[in-house]
Amino acid sequence: MYEDLPYPELVKRGKIKERLKLIEAARFYEDSLYEFLKAGWRHIDPAVFVGGWHLAAIAEHLEAVTRGHIKRLLINVPPRMSKSSMVSVAWPAWTWLQKPDSYLAGPEVQFLYASYAESLAVRDSIKTRRLIESPWYQRFWGDRFQLVEDQNTKIKFENTYKGYRFCTSVGGTVTGEGGAVLAIDDAHKADEVESELVRRSVIDWYDEVFSTRMNDPKQGAIVVIGQRVHEDDISGHLMEKGFTQLVIPMEYEEDRHCVTVLGIDEEGKTVKWEDPRTKEGEMLCEGRYGVEELAEQKKKPFVWAGQFQQRPAPKGGSIIKREYWRLWEEPRFPQFEYLMASLDTAYTEKQENDPSALTIWGLFRDKANNPKIMLVWSWRDWLEFPSLCQKIIDICTVDRRVGLSHPRFPVDRIIVEAKASGYSIVQELSSMLRHKIPVDAINPGGKGRFAMDKTARLYSVQHLFADGMIYAPDRQFAENVIRECEVFPKGSHDDLVDTVSMGLRYFRDAGFALMREEYSREFVDDLMLKSRQGALYPV
Repeated sequence: MYEDLPYPELVKRGKIKERLKLIEAARFYEDSLYEFLKAGWRHIDPAVFVGGWHLAAIAEHLEAVTRGHIKRLLINVPPRMSKSSMVSVAWPAWTWLQKPDSYLAGPEVQFLYASYAESLAVRDSIKTRRLIESPWYQRFWGDRFQLVEDQNTKIKFENTYKGYRFCTSVGGTVTGEGGAVLAIDDAHKADEVESELVRRSVIDWYDEVFSTRMNDPKQGAIVVIGQRVHEDDISGHLMEKGFTQLVIPMEYEEDRHCVTVLGIDEEGKTVKWEDPRTKEGEMLCEGRYGVEELAEQKKKPFVWAGQFQQRPAPKGGSIIKREYWRLWEEPRFPQFEYLMASLDTAYTEKQENDPSALTIWGLFRDKANNPKIMLVWSWRDWLEFPSLCQKIIDICTVDRRVGLSHPRFPVDRIIVEAKASGYSIVQELSSMLRHKIPVDAINPGGKGRFAMDKTARLYSVQHLFADGMIYAPDRQFAENVIRECEVFPKGSHDDLVDTVSMGLRYFRDAGFALMREEYSREFVDDLMLKSRQGALYPV
């Protein structure tokens, strides 16, 4: 009879027992953001609530933000996991119920939200307001605060303690607005992330506009949630800024086991969270995704890797997989028959532009006399034209000079990508080297209807890797190249990748890089030719 009455009405009627039950239930929800969302779910979404430990994990980290233990939080989870309902809808409504014992708790907290689409930002704003105005919320906490009538719109609503929730789109205007909590829910639109210009505009907007809207930079918090869609996305940018990272892949990967620090308990001990899964490939939420549904997603390797596994490239790589590289474990390089340097130029000192990159490759033979190719050195930097020319000469020649901080190699040839900056480099290097070392301008993509883009060029040498012809030592310079190839075409840079495809294509087109089948065929043809010669021209 009294179970639906709000707390003030129970007080009037003197119903002590019912009042205590209501207080007890309210405290239960106030103590757990996860339970709060679960209980209020029916007021924000008609679908059946599908919970799970991943939602509880997100809730625990948001609670740590509210208590002031985490000031910068980055969350990467697969799509359709109720992340927006937790972060953008329930969290602000729950925060306003907390005791104001920290700067980020209580009804005075001001939230500033953003999403790549204004319609999504407005959608979640409406849901938060709907939750607060629901009979369920009002029954438990209707006496705590009210939404003011003169500031109660879809984009911004305010309570009687001056706390508010304001929303905008990524790239949108926030002039005159600020917040104690800044939150971004999906900064990137997945089908636009391939554009470097669009990615850069999102990051610039975050750095130059959104992150400056914090009311108190020392006490305020920033929360960003979404999927990984590119190595150079907003998540990749924030990973370099010391954010606490909660990473939850759809299938568990042991080598990426996630552990975070939630704060310090009353005894001064560190409170940690870690992924509860221990078995490789263990699924995140079988109640939402089944084997068949995931099988469909796995057919799209970059979608699966980024949006579901939270890494911007398929595990092991996409075109040139990490395991394709053969590890050279000897302490010294083999005897090389030919050394070649592959150069991609961009002479500038501005680091927002592309750098110049160089790889050096050595041709050698294994014990069976099969041709193999070794990555001997790699380099990348931002240099102006004169410094770049001198750097290349320093790396690619050997003389009696001392004091250089890098190895030097007696290369037999230097190839340079034939583009505007490349032609100038070819001319200058040829002059400085007095034509002692051939310096050639190479068009790696071909011309006309047979022209290849960067991706096609790398595919054109993929078979050399798959055939076990390409070696690299366990050194950092090699790891830089292997990593860039692994994430291509989703990586921040592709300059080293360009030198890889151009250098290996040169070996291939020049006839140096014969695969096993071709080498065997050539050997047989040579024997047949000798036998014919013997028959035609007897001694």
